[in-house]
Amino acid sequence: MSYLNYRYWLGLGVFFLLVGCCCSTNNEEDSAIQEQQSPPIFHPTHEPSKVNAPYSDIVQVDNLYFLAGQIGKDHTKGTLVEGGIEAETRQCLENIKAVLAQHDMSMANVVKALVILDDINDFAAFNEVYKTYLPQKPARTTFAAEALAAGAKIEIEVVAVGD
Repeated sequence: MSYLNYRYWLGLGVFFLLVGCCCSTNNEEDSAIQEQQSPPIFHPTHEPSKVNAPYSDIVQVDNLYFLAGQIGKDHTKGTLVEGGIEAETRQCLENIKAVLAQHDMSMANVVKALVILDDINDFAAFNEVYKTYLPQKPARTTFAAEALAAGAKIEIEVVAVGD
C-alpha cells in the first residue's frame, strides 16, 4: 500500500472513531436526560362541562404546567361574560386562576403567556386588566386573529412553573 493510501485509510479510520465516540457520548447524554424526565401527565379537568372535551385543561411535564387557552366564558352559566374586552379579560384570567388553584399554584407561578385578541385595537384595554393579575411580568406574546372560539374577544394560555 502506498504512503498516500495508508494516510487516507488512517485518516478515515480516525474520522469514524471520532464520529463513533461523539455519537455514543450524545446518545448517553440523551439517555440520561430522558431518564430524568417524567412522562407528561394529562390532568383531568375540574370543570364538569369540559369532561368530554378533546383536550386537557393542563398538561404537566416535570414542574412545568401547560394550560389550555381560556376564553371569557363563565363556566357556571356556560356563556361568555358581558361587558366587552375588560370583562372577558378578567374572566379569562379568573378561569386560569381556577385551573392553577387545582394544582396548588397561583398567578405568581405563571412564566409565559400567549394572548390572542379578536381586535388588536382592544390591546390597551386588555393590558390594563392583565397587569393587575400578572404584576411579575411573565414573558408574553400578543397578537390578533379573527374569529376566536365561541365569538370571544380574547383567549389567553399560560405556562406555569410549579414546586
